[in-house]
Amino acid sequence: MTGEHPQKIEAMLASPRCGARTRAGRPCMSPAVRGKRRCRMHGGAEGSGAPRGNKNALKHGLYTRVAIEERRQLSALLRRSRELIKLIE
Repeated sequence: MTGEHPQKIEAMLASPRCGARTRAGRPCMSPAVRGKRRCRMHGGAEGSGAPRGNKNALKHGLYTRVAIEERRQLSALLRRSRELIKLIE
């Protein structure tokens, strides 16, 4: 049996591969976990990733339209105040 593997490996070789990149920049050649696009080492394992309803991932509101507009108005008010103070001095 030279050159022939005792088990059938065609199905394993034909399985979809992980879509991640290695540190060297080459694609990961490990088979993807069933029903996922990544291998077990790159996030396809059970329980990997952020939990559902992750409170740590909530947005803080610093970059909402309202907050940005408030900062612009405050900057304009401060700028105008400085101009008025220079006129008084």
